[in-house]
Amino acid sequence: MKMFKKIITVALLVATCSNVVAQSKVDPEYVKVTNERAQKIVNDLKIKSAADQLAVRDIIAEQYRSLNKIQDGRDAQIAEAKKNVTDKEKQQKEVEKLKAAADKDIASLHKSYLKKLGKKLNANQINQVKDGMTYGVLPITVAGYNDMLPNLTAAQKKYIYDALVEAREHAMDGGSSKEKHGWFGKYKGRINNYLSKQGYDLNKESADWHKRIEEKEKNKK
Repeated sequence: MKMFKKIITVALLVATCSNVVAQSKVDPEYVKVTNERAQKIVNDLKIKSAADQLAVRDIIAEQYRSLNKIQDGRDAQIAEAKKNVTDKEKQQKEVEKLKAAADKDIASLHKSYLKKLGKKLNANQINQVKDGMTYGVLPITVAGYNDMLPNLTAAQKKYIYDALVEAREHAMDGGSSKEKHGWFGKYKGRINNYLSKQGYDLNKESADWHKRIEEKEKNKK
């Protein structure tokens, strides 16, 4: 009888371990995709050492996979909560709790990620990585505001830049293109409110800007 119990215990342990291993496996195709995505960012960093290039690529690629793991886990738990918890108020509280827990894990991962990059890259290169992970929205948007509003003061330019830097910190942890752009959209809303209070009529400024762009395009032909 004791031997039988031992056999059952061992069998359960093996089954549990096998399940853990199966869950921890990452789709090879997804590994390939994240490696390629990371490599595109690394290509612009001008890292001389091939070993360092590979190390940085692996750090970035692993960040993509780690973020995906947290976000997929969160979404699965939320779906489960919505299915099992019928009371809407309790359901909402459970969803908020799961999102908060995931946000905490993502914040910790974010900090750890930057620390790893800091061991291999300088501050300018780290900013390049951040821009690479967020489609270069920050420099594109800064250039757009400066072109649309050529008379911006130094203080106004700083406000715009600082707001977009904060947006980028959130966006680089986004799980999709939509989420990443959503963060910039949120902060551009704040910037536009600020500029309106500073006396800018942004509807008029935008219309005038597009006219200038159209004139430039016509003159090129």
